[in-house]
Amino acid sequence: MTTIADRARELTVSRAPFVHATVVRAQDPTSARPGDDAVILPDGTIEGFVGGVCAESSVRAAALDTLRDGTTLLLRVLPDGTATFPDTPGARVVVNPCHSGGAIEIFLRPVLPVPVLGLAGSTPISAAVATLAAFLDFEVSTSGDYAGATAVVVAGLGKGEQDAIRAALDAGVGFVALVASRKRGAALLDELALTDAERARVHTPAGLEIGARSPQEIALSIMAEVVRALRVDGLASSPGAPAAHPQQAVDPVCGMTVLVGPDTPHAQVDGQDQWFCCAGCLARYTAA
Repeated sequence: MTTIADRARELTVSRAPFVHATVVRAQDPTSARPGDDAVILPDGTIEGFVGGVCAESSVRAAALDTLRDGTTLLLRVLPDGTATFPDTPGARVVVNPCHSGGAIEIFLRPVLPVPVLGLAGSTPISAAVATLAAFLDFEVSTSGDYAGATAVVVAGLGKGEQDAIRAALDAGVGFVALVASRKRGAALLDELALTDAERARVHTPAGLEIGARSPQEIALSIMAEVVRALRVDGLASSPGAPAAHPQQAVDPVCGMTVLVGPDTPHAQVDGQDQWFCCAGCLARYTAA
């Protein structure tokens, strides 16, 4: 039997983003118990158990938020009209009117694939970039296959540069750094006859201006620019990950945020779609 830990390892190896949710505290009456866990995928699919349908709906919505910014979250799911647990700075409180009456705390830990740095060239600069990138927890690839790469650094210093740039752009890489002087880099890009959109993805001279001279210093400037693109400019760390999250809606009965999917209870009233956290809320809505 495959456990949630096994499933988490499988997703990690396959470089698939997910959220590991673990119940850390539970107050009766509730079906969840401390230690219960689940994984939540980017499409909202949940595998495992962290509570009943109402709690699960809140977990799904909160988990997708953590995938967006990679920040861990303590989710406190409380029944309506109570505040049983002591205040926890940084926690998110969700009140579920349809909850069975218990309260649970669930720790959500997003697990995102490490960024991949494609590297072209066999030079002292490329060697220094590889060393520093590994220290920064990038996965370094020198295979020439840039599919799924976060960024590509072209440090061939005249050898194979055009082929590497073309391959990186064709693979959909959003950040390509070319190690060259401003004049030579511009001339090389002109020869490639890139579109405006493609040219905007190629950065040359590579690196931030820090007066770097040695290969190690140049590598530092290059990786600083890559990290800035990733953390500040919003460069996607995994181009293959889904670009959009599932649609969310508010249950008109209990006010919960629910993810819209094939199994989400649904009704259409006066031409408008209404979505519900559970069949009970749908029944109360239609009865009213």
